Amino acid sequence: MGFRLTPQENSFYDLFAKSASYLVDGSRELTTILGAPISEREAIAARMREIEHQADEATHEIIRKVNSSFITPFDREDIHGLAATLDDCMDLMDAAVDLIVLYRIGELPAGVSEQVEVLVRMSQLTADAMPRLRSMKDLSEYWIEINRLENQADQCYRRLLAELFNGESTDAITVMKHKEVIEELEAAADAFEQVAHKVESIAVKES
Repeated sequence: MGFRLTPQENSFYDLFAKSASYLVDGSRELTTILGAPISEREAIAARMREIEHQADEATHEIIRKVNSSFITPFDREDIHGLAATLDDCMDLMDAAVDLIVLYRIGELPAGVSEQVEVLVRMSQLTADAMPRLRSMKDLSEYWIEINRLENQADQCYRRLLAELFNGESTDAITVMKHKEVIEELEAAADAFEQVAHKVESIAVKES
């Protein structure tokens, strides 16, 4: 094994862990808004926006660190890609919360809670995985489980859409409002899978 003339910038690992921790916070607010009365939703959305702003700053911090570091722990393009996909997860969960408030949605379809439960689990797994980038060990279980959860999210998404469009008692405007929220949550699950794909790609390159 060779040695490095310049030490690696190890703070990247802490920055990725910090970024992923905001996903856990965001998924918690997403869970909260599902059971909250309409009168409390604006306050929840405000908290979610603050978490999203903090996550954005964490992303910018990673990018600034890349641009100012001579040595990085792995490929610069991969660092950019991982930071961007983590940011996508946060943005999409924030968008779902925002739509629930902006559209003044009353009761959401029951299956939405399953979508959110999947996102909560995905966020926890992602936050747990980020510190392991330092050693690149014990990561395969993470991306395998994320893939399984994304398949579960896909099935839930298709079932929810079918129930929406097959329902006879719901008016078209409500159907479209619900559909947009469901689609944002599905896109968030896809984004979490993209994070896992990026981690797998990095681990393969570094092994």
